[in-house]
Amino acid sequence: MTDETPGRREDEMPGGDVPAGESRVDPETGLVVESDELDLSEPSPSDPDSVTPPQSDATPEPVDEAAPVDPEPEPTSVEPEPIEPEPEPVPTGLRDHSDDIVIPAHAVSDDWDERPRPAAGDSPPPAGPPDEPSTSGRHWGRYVLLAVLALVGAAYVTGYFLTGTRMPADASIAGVDVSGQTRAEARETLERALNPIADREIDLTYGKQEFTVDPADAGLKLDVERSLDRAGSARSWDPRAMVALFVGKHPHAPVLDVDEAALSASVAAISEGIDREVVEPLITFPNGAPKARQPEEGLVVSRSDAEDAIRDAYLVSDEPIEVPTAAVEPTVDAEGLATAMTEIAEPAVSAPVTLTVGDKTVALPVTAFAPALSVRVRDDRLAPVLDPEKLAQPLTDSTTGIGTKAVDATVVIEGGKPVVVPGKEGLGLQPAEMAESLVPALTQTGEARAVEVEAKVVEPQFTTADAEALKITEKISEFETQFPYAEYRNTNQSRGAELIDGTIVKPGETFSFNDTVGERTVDNGFVTGTVINGGVFREELGGGVSQVVTTLYNAGFFGGMDDVEHHPHAFYIDRYPVGREATVYYGSLDLRFKNPTDYGVLIRAYVDKSTPGKQGVMHVELWSTKVWDKIEADASPRRNGRSPGTRYDDTDRCVAQAPISGFDIDIVRRFIKDGKVAKTETDTANYQAADRVICGKKPKPEDD
Repeated sequence: MTDETPGRREDEMPGGDVPAGESRVDPETGLVVESDELDLSEPSPSDPDSVTPPQSDATPEPVDEAAPVDPEPEPTSVEPEPIEPEPEPVPTGLRDHSDDIVIPAHAVSDDWDERPRPAAGDSPPPAGPPDEPSTSGRHWGRYVLLAVLALVGAAYVTGYFLTGTRMPADASIAGVDVSGQTRAEARETLERALNPIADREIDLTYGKQEFTVDPADAGLKLDVERSLDRAGSARSWDPRAMVALFVGKHPHAPVLDVDEAALSASVAAISEGIDREVVEPLITFPNGAPKARQPEEGLVVSRSDAEDAIRDAYLVSDEPIEVPTAAVEPTVDAEGLATAMTEIAEPAVSAPVTLTVGDKTVALPVTAFAPALSVRVRDDRLAPVLDPEKLAQPLTDSTTGIGTKAVDATVVIEGGKPVVVPGKEGLGLQPAEMAESLVPALTQTGEARAVEVEAKVVEPQFTTADAEALKITEKISEFETQFPYAEYRNTNQSRGAELIDGTIVKPGETFSFNDTVGERTVDNGFVTGTVINGGVFREELGGGVSQVVTTLYNAGFFGGMDDVEHHPHAFYIDRYPVGREATVYYGSLDLRFKNPTDYGVLIRAYVDKSTPGKQGVMHVELWSTKVWDKIEADASPRRNGRSPGTRYDDTDRCVAQAPISGFDIDIVRRFIKDGKVAKTETDTANYQAADRVICGKKPKPEDD
């Protein structure tokens, strides 16, 4: 049901009917009502212009499809004649409505939203421009704003120039008061106060340890100009710097000119006395049983923090600095070590490991692999590790009968000439492969504790090609010394010569007497003899070996070897060349020399034994390829003579000895090439005086 107004149709517009395209004034509202441009209402049945075609009830006759059909005539194109638009009639008797508000008829219709909207060109005319307000008040506001900005700008520029004239209020540098001073005054004040302490050492402590840092050594120096700039004596556009001229407290640290490398070196020197290496847990197997090393925390100096602390203290504080440190935790803790002991170490040496090589089976005893076994940190955890080099010999001894041993090539002297003896291949177990295969089996039990391996060709470690490449072709030096008869001398010198004979020192290698000969023990073939210990003669194992060492030292001296380590006897023994002799003591004193040439050096050593009626002779020869034509030696006069004293010895180890004077002497070595001295080396020997030793108690002085 729709709302209806009595006497008006639903489609009747307010103000009466308005023909399409025309407008009129509504007498009630005074509004101009405009009709729609198009009359979209449905035609009325009574409208004579509305024609509805009649509906026929007759049934259409069927069409004979076979009958010919007349073609429709083609349409003829006819251009329509242009129609001149008629001018719209202007209603008479109405006032001018050009300024009235025009409302389209559909805008006030009850069903306006269902009607077509007017075309874009039918919008109402735009309203006229508004009246412009007065601008006199606005001009005054602008003038005031510009004046304020000008004042602020002037004050800001003035502040900029003021910042360069004097230091801020209540300003200090390194505790030195420079308040309100000009830059020149502040510079003078600062230098007067700080120059006297510029070299003051900086003290540091760690626990009971004390350290000092010299500022010059650490590369620390005051930069006066930059210190003044930072404190505010330079011109600045920063408003805070301007305000600081009048109010506030302004303490500043000094600006330093620092040599960073020198400072780091100073801190590194301190670190050497404090740093403690972290101790990682470790399990070894001496005598085939596991032995644990507990983990220990490490310690390092926090170097960057220490450098900062030294910088901060320089010129400011004389209080000691506590060295900053940091703890370094072990990768595996004690709990992890205990677990490894139970799960790895104890099972590893619980039983032999069965080796199967072809159709042969061998039980590898714990004593064969335990010396090569350790449990150590690998990839952040404890794991078993076998050293192939330490495993090689025990493995060879334990698998005797499996394959054949490889033989290294060597060089021997035959008929007065060096001859290369070729190496030989062997057949056996490869230590590196065995180490890798054994590790997984060590934590197994029962039948799983077995390894199946294959014997392979084993190359000699030193091949024939290696020996030939050394170019050992001639004798380059020889030396001999004589010794009086004593059976211990014959035994010990012969054993020492035997152990060094045939040694090849490769280019760049360093020979060590102690490493080559080993400790002088009964098991190693040595007997008790006379040695010098503590400035007196004593009876110990290996007495007389110094004769071998002295002879070898001189062969190396004249063979052009580089002297790495040698020690003259405590006092001079006259059967040796003065200043060119050496002694050894296993674990502390050694003879070492380096081969500086491009050729191998073969050591040949042998002894002509002494008899009760004949002295013995110790011989050492070096064979290689000559680099120098000749090497000569000279000695300076003896100087700084020292007189011996007398001592009594009532121990059962006493050996009586005659007094020997002490002195110093220089030994010069000259290297001759093409008839000229190519280089010279000087070494100094210092001999202390040897007291006269009397075996027995010192007699008491007679009473007067």
